[in-house]
Amino acid sequence: MSTKNEQKQEFLFEKINYKILLIGIGVIALGFILMSGGGSDDPNVFSEDIFNFRRIRLAPTVVLAGFGVVIYSIFKNPKKG
Repeated sequence: MSTKNEQKQEFLFEKINYKILLIGIGVIALGFILMSGGGSDDPNVFSEDIFNFRRIRLAPTVVLAGFGVVIYSIFKNPKKG
């Protein structure tokens, strides 16, 4: 009598959900990379580079888009289509 209660372990999400999640995390990382830099080597000299378009508008938009992709990957139901 070797009746084993073997249950197939299921993941919470499907494979496509994890792919979309990794893409979203990559987009978020790209946004933070775009925010970096712009400092001055000399602390006594002010650099206007911290206020350019890339750091003020583009990078936060990319980060928010990445969070949107991550949220989409969580809510996507692969069984629906």
